[in-house]
Amino acid sequence: MLIGIPLAEGSLAMHFGHCEKFALVEADENTGAVGETKEVTPPPHEPGVLPRWLAEQGVKTIIAGGMGQRAQNLFSEQGIKTIVGAPSASPQMLVKALLDGKLTSGENLCDH
Repeated sequence: MLIGIPLAEGSLAMHFGHCEKFALVEADENTGAVGETKEVTPPPHEPGVLPRWLAEQGVKTIIAGGMGQRAQNLFSEQGIKTIVGAPSASPQMLVKALLDGKLTSGENLCDH
């Protein structure tokens, strides 16, 4: 499965819509292995653009620090699961925590 993580300076961006890049991380749910990570530059942020673009990239799950409810709904419409309230960490650490069952939705750090 492919997991998308918004980045700022190489770690999780705390506000989803203001990230510099996205890490797209391959993960094997069966073995718990974290695979290849690719950093990509997203298109300009406008409502609805990122969920469609990430779905086109093959992303199935988004890990975010904060994300508005509208954005979460748009991801859901694209068949993408969202996990919000994640701590600032490297993409590989976040994906490993997810695969190990240690990363769950926490306090959403976005208030809109």
